[in-house]
Amino acid sequence: MTRLLTLCIALLAGLSAWSQPAVTQYAPTASENSLLWEISGNGLTQPSYLFGTIHIIAAEDFLLTDSTLAAFNRCKEVAFEIDMDEMDNIGALLPLLMKAFMRNGTTLRDLLSTEDYNLVKARFSEMGLPIFMLERVKPMFLSSMLTGQGEDSSSGMADSKSYEMELLQLARDADKPVHGLETAAYQMSMFDSIPYKAQAEMLVQTLKAAPSENDEMAQMVALYKAQDLVGLQEMMEGESGVGEYQHLLLDQRNANWIPVMSRMMKDKAVFFAVGAGHLGGEKGVIALLRRQGYQMRAIR
Repeated sequence: MTRLLTLCIALLAGLSAWSQPAVTQYAPTASENSLLWEISGNGLTQPSYLFGTIHIIAAEDFLLTDSTLAAFNRCKEVAFEIDMDEMDNIGALLPLLMKAFMRNGTTLRDLLSTEDYNLVKARFSEMGLPIFMLERVKPMFLSSMLTGQGEDSSSGMADSKSYEMELLQLARDADKPVHGLETAAYQMSMFDSIPYKAQAEMLVQTLKAAPSENDEMAQMVALYKAQDLVGLQEMMEGESGVGEYQHLLLDQRNANWIPVMSRMMKDKAVFFAVGAGHLGGEKGVIALLRRQGYQMRAIR
């Protein structure tokens, strides 16, 4: 069950991986580099906090700072991108996983050349996943399954940790209510906004670029551990990807969250934990909250 939940988190993490517009006056600057932000003003009776996560990270690189834990402990409730308690409910999880399959009987073989199909088949066979089990799975779901699967890795996600799962356990231990800024079903629906053919091409690109992507992941983790929010933003801006779908996959979701966050923290302190890719940039959560009149203070 835990492995299944971690796999779902890895899938949903893919929605946070694309670039945003250049930083302007509302976006965090280099002098404000931090993953933890205090939210105050605009009628709030007490501050809430915003924390940027990496959804899946090697266990040896995982770290929650004293400042982050102190902010977490000061809050009455916790909010993730989705309600993590729901994701621990097998009754809610199974219908969600069914959304990972392509519609209308479409298969990978329909989308790929013979050469590329064999490349995908060979890679997943190495992972112990026969291709017949994956024929109808959306290619972006398959791409997410490659997270943490380096060429020399045989343990996959076994040596990884999830910030969401760790924070969820802390919330349960402290009996803090847990909420979501959007539903898991809505997140999964974002994959239907991208043509299956484009998803398949991105899957093949991921496989062919595996060595360089491992280097990029190491660089991203280094920036994350340094709390270099601007550096992470600049790195994402330099990546290729699905730019034409950015509005749906990232910008629109950020905008959707702002009124939800405002309602949640109106009368109580809330600890918001979302992918770090959502924080920076002019259309990131920090800039959008500032536009609404909130005071955003970086906590180093």
